[in-house]
Amino acid sequence: MLFKAPVLAAIAEGKVDLAFRRWRKPTVKAGGTLTTPVGVLAIDAIAVIAPETISDADAVRAGYADAAEALAALEGEAPVHRIAFRLIGEDPRRALRLDVSSAALDEIETRLARLDARGPWTAAVLELIAAHPGVRAPDLAARLGRETLAFKIDVRKLKALGLTESLEVGYRLSPRGHALRTRRLQQGSPEAKPQA
Repeated sequence: MLFKAPVLAAIAEGKVDLAFRRWRKPTVKAGGTLTTPVGVLAIDAIAVIAPETISDADAVRAGYADAAEALAALEGEAPVHRIAFRLIGEDPRRALRLDVSSAALDEIETRLARLDARGPWTAAVLELIAAHPGVRAPDLAARLGRETLAFKIDVRKLKALGLTESLEVGYRLSPRGHALRTRRLQQGSPEAKPQA
């Protein structure tokens, strides 16, 4: 479940605690959590509702001016879900992004090697993001001859390790990602060859 930047800001301020989505199958579940750029959300409840039951008050809690605006944003035919959530903590990836200790980088190298066990891809993706920060995922995926969805899934794996950060458009390396890249360059590692 993704949120636009203004809604994320409102979640951080405690002004938004509801969302409405058209889903054939929910991407979150009640009792679960969702990690967002502003922190971890606890998913308290999910219910399928009739769109016309969205009240102005609930629309405001979801970041809209009123129910009409919320309804206009719900395009498609899939069932409408009402998701109640609350902010419960900071995004744990923030701390990871800042940990550039030698021990942390050693551990990252081991974990990247595991991700590459079925075919190397992590170095190419990291180098591409380093060379092209803020570029749309479909454009980055095309540079590697990959499908966008699979590329995004791989970038999420790197983000979970604290190596990348999402921008409003595209991605960039985190401080940890830059530290890993610098170390590889200093060691003359072939993994740190810049991408065109």
